[in-house]
Amino acid sequence: MDIKPFEKKIWLSSPTMHGDEQKWVNDAFEKNWITTAGENLNQVEKDVAEFLGCKYAVGLSCGTAALHLSIKLAGEKLYGMSKANRGSLDGHRVASSDMTFSATCNPIAYENGEAVFIDTEYDTWNMSPVALEQAFKLYPDIRLVVLAHLYGTPAKFDEIKAVCDKYGALIIEDAAESFGATYKGRETGTLGNYSIISFNGNKIITGSSGGMFLTDSKEDADKVRKWSTQSREAAPWYQHEELGYNYRMSNIIAGIVRGQMPHLEEHIAQKRAIFERYREGFKGLPVKMNPFDAENSVPNFWLSCMIIDEEAMCRQVRGDRDALYIHESGKSCPTEILETLASYNAEGRPIWKPMHMHPVYSSNPFVTVHGNGRAGTNAYIAGKSTDAGADIFRRGLCLPSDNKMTAEEQETVIEIVKRCFE
Repeated sequence: MDIKPFEKKIWLSSPTMHGDEQKWVNDAFEKNWITTAGENLNQVEKDVAEFLGCKYAVGLSCGTAALHLSIKLAGEKLYGMSKANRGSLDGHRVASSDMTFSATCNPIAYENGEAVFIDTEYDTWNMSPVALEQAFKLYPDIRLVVLAHLYGTPAKFDEIKAVCDKYGALIIEDAAESFGATYKGRETGTLGNYSIISFNGNKIITGSSGGMFLTDSKEDADKVRKWSTQSREAAPWYQHEELGYNYRMSNIIAGIVRGQMPHLEEHIAQKRAIFERYREGFKGLPVKMNPFDAENSVPNFWLSCMIIDEEAMCRQVRGDRDALYIHESGKSCPTEILETLASYNAEGRPIWKPMHMHPVYSSNPFVTVHGNGRAGTNAYIAGKSTDAGADIFRRGLCLPSDNKMTAEEQETVIEIVKRCFE
């Protein structure tokens, strides 16, 4: 089979528009609601809340803003009102998913907290409940946990909640990547004490940007809505009695999301088909697809990922910004596969680099099932990492998962990956 580069780039996960998005954007223009208020924003908040089965959804400028205000809200409820020039966490420790995008944990620092990174587990590639319990034993002052559902796959939520309940901690659920996924019949985004979703450009439903804070509490929804509009008080002039933020969702962005919402389940079905074609196509290769708990959860399959068996890894060395590898017959590595895909005009991506490995968090605590350490350290036993997140990052990669990719194009991607092991 002669493989030629794709004429049109195969993306990791690009926006998929259907037409109604433009209709609602035009509606905002025609009615001159070019602001952070309007019918689109009101309606999409209702649509999302109804789909998820929660009472309130507050449209914000991005998922990170939703996480920030969730963390601020939790900090003030746990520790009291924030002091002048200090965040609501005021130096307190917060347990956080480790193998995730930085938006999950950065807001902890915004509120002057210290993230304690919790290692990943292999069953779902999410926070390890065992490592989390170890963290509570090591740092008994932790009272807040920020949990991400990676790549659209729900974490072991009940096990994590049981640990949190045991130690009296609240959960912030980062469902930015998992909108539409379910855990034991419940939608992700409704499981935590505070929950968020994202509409970033590569998400399963997009507004180009945007996010939402999700809750059943009117008090919490009103507080977040107030904070997101610069904390204006009910006065005939601009009266401010606490810090606020310019975090409200634009009515234009809301129009795009409003047009996307009817297609969420369609997008999930397309993403699942991509995952299943990869799983079938890679049979016989020394690789596995990103795992999920089929008994208790239904992912949204946002990104299809794979991990190479240890014995099939060629030699690979990564620095902070570059990587080298040596090809070996019958073996490969993420660097080789990603570079080969790129040479054929297809986009892949490394697995999220665990946060404890980033220089910016080099002094933060990091907890594994084997104990604890400082961020940036990696322990090995018999040649294998005791740090699950670092191991998955070393051996894993995200495959092209764009729902506009045809079955024939995906077959070509599969063949490209196979040839990397020749």
